[in-house]
Amino acid sequence: MIKKLRETFRPESSYKAFFITIVTFALAHGLYKGIIDNYLAEAVGMSAFDKGVSEFFREMPGLALIFVLALLYEFSAERIYQIGALVMLTGMAMQAVIPPSKVLVIMAIFIYSLGEHIQLGMRNTITLEYAQEGKSGVALGRQSAVYQIGMLAGYFVVIGLFYILGSRLSLFKPIFMMSAAIILLGFAASMKIKGDSKPDPSKRRFFFHKKYTKYYMLELFYGARKQIFFTFGPYVLVLFYGASAMDISILFAVSSICSYFASPAVGRIIDRFGYKIVMISDTLILVVVCFFYGFAHHIFPMHTAFLICCANYVLDSVISLASMASNVYVQDLADNADEVRATISTGVSVNHFITILVALFGGWIWKVLGIETLFMLSAVLGLCNSAYAATIKTRSQTANENN
Repeated sequence: MIKKLRETFRPESSYKAFFITIVTFALAHGLYKGIIDNYLAEAVGMSAFDKGVSEFFREMPGLALIFVLALLYEFSAERIYQIGALVMLTGMAMQAVIPPSKVLVIMAIFIYSLGEHIQLGMRNTITLEYAQEGKSGVALGRQSAVYQIGMLAGYFVVIGLFYILGSRLSLFKPIFMMSAAIILLGFAASMKIKGDSKPDPSKRRFFFHKKYTKYYMLELFYGARKQIFFTFGPYVLVLFYGASAMDISILFAVSSICSYFASPAVGRIIDRFGYKIVMISDTLILVVVCFFYGFAHHIFPMHTAFLICCANYVLDSVISLASMASNVYVQDLADNADEVRATISTGVSVNHFITILVALFGGWIWKVLGIETLFMLSAVLGLCNSAYAATIKTRSQTANENN
């Protein structure tokens, strides 16, 4: 991997220090993600509705990001990246020391998520700036691969700790402390990053155009359907089936590995069959996934139903990769690369707008109507996504109509 990085990035850049930070921040996030659902359920005592409220605040920074970056726009990407690390450290350190109070825990989640979202765009900006000419795509791929490896390492650490020491509430705080210590190391390494990379100017503003109306609607449908699984998928396994932190970490690790290997295949399918076909057909699988996630416990014994839900969670993670098709759709419509970046950036904010609402109301639906209704809603949203995707016209269809 070191040799591949050397071949991909400019030797005079700070890519070595940059990738050290990527590994450390990914490792810390893997530790955090591997236990946070169980911590909220077992230690904090959050109900399904409470989980929706916490997710509302966790997603809020994604919606506010465009305004936050506007405030920080005078800084270089490297400096913003460091600021994001410091905010992440604050949130994780707070999580490690505060009592398991719902209000304080949600506050810590919000602060950590804010730092994470600040860093997210800067990682890509710095990666592209440090890449050798003609190797931008490869550079982004290397960065993503290294981040996935770091997260997997975090999951495996959680699995090892709970396997050796057993499932106990006393493990949560030490793992948060470990994660905070690793973020601190990453922050120290980030201070070694030298450069003056400029953030993408398109990130500081919204970009709306009539021709992208269907793309924005697709982002609304996708954001709503995705958030149900992202927020409540693992929480169903924890609250309803009694999954331990080790079980959840194993599930996340398997999901990451499957998605890592499936990504290139999904990309080839999009190139081979077109983005429209992919956006329509992935919902057929989604309906099956949602059905078993909501009704497996009515059909099978609880242990079997649990395994089926785990398999369907992994399958949902894989079919979620089909969301790449919407980016190809934007590229097909756009007049230039700047317009692509600006539109996708706006799409992310549109996506986050609906996810924070779904997170809030999803918990209420679970509480009042049950998980069956919640995941059937996800299936219906997916069908709406497919029906709407069927109305879009590809560039080739438009050309044929004009001829």
